[in-house]
Amino acid sequence: MTIEGNDGRGGRRLTGVMILHGFTANLESVRPLFESVRQTGLELVTPLLRGHGQASPDALRGVTWHDWLDDAAHALIAAAGTGGTLVVLGHSMGSLLALQLAARYPELVDSVILATPPLRIVSPLAPGRPLHFLAPLVGRVVDRWDMQACFADPEVAIMPEQYRWAPTRAILSMFDLLEATIPVMSEVRAPALILHGRHESIVLPESAGLVMQALGTPAADKRVAWFEKTDHQIFCDCERLAAVNEVTGFIARRIEAGRPIPVPGLAKSR
Repeated sequence: MTIEGNDGRGGRRLTGVMILHGFTANLESVRPLFESVRQTGLELVTPLLRGHGQASPDALRGVTWHDWLDDAAHALIAAAGTGGTLVVLGHSMGSLLALQLAARYPELVDSVILATPPLRIVSPLAPGRPLHFLAPLVGRVVDRWDMQACFADPEVAIMPEQYRWAPTRAILSMFDLLEATIPVMSEVRAPALILHGRHESIVLPESAGLVMQALGTPAADKRVAWFEKTDHQIFCDCERLAAVNEVTGFIARRIEAGRPIPVPGLAKSR
């Protein structure tokens, strides 16, 4: 399925949706989206970011955020081809990559869906937090850091397998990605949907407001969808159906926005 665009992008058309998973996660954390996205008729693109989805978190050693961005960019460019654009959805760290892509390749990114964008992380060592200045020291003395998937209601959640720890240097590179993304958000003009839980235990809810303020997207083309119960794994937790519905509703509106505008009297003249 391809939808003719009316947004002045050199004749490019909306052709696909790319989904980017988060740090230490894999495609299982976003798989509940796949069938609904396929039903839109657009191509589904799901790159596995470097160092992820392997037998051991050791695969992340030596990997940096530049590698993850390269993986995402190559997938975007290949999927867009010579005439396409994509809706780019990112979960957690994937949303930072989505913003980077929208700033770097505006002609290829139709719009962005940012699920729990981590501009403010609960950890006091994260950028913008009181102990961030200690992060480089921690990276030199602590080799690995335990990671935990968080759910508001584990009894009804889908429990995807993901890394239970990560090399500290990989975490610090993710922090670097966060800091590198903040200054480019004003360059993003694409329509944006932000998904966020009010009671997140990984990413502070204030992140959603910070993204809204920083985006260069016109006010009418960006909004936040709040969830009252879900924790960080928004597409696997207790409100996953509502989150998927928000995503597919947004995609449907982007498809409709890209349809050719009827010219009055044109059909009769034929």
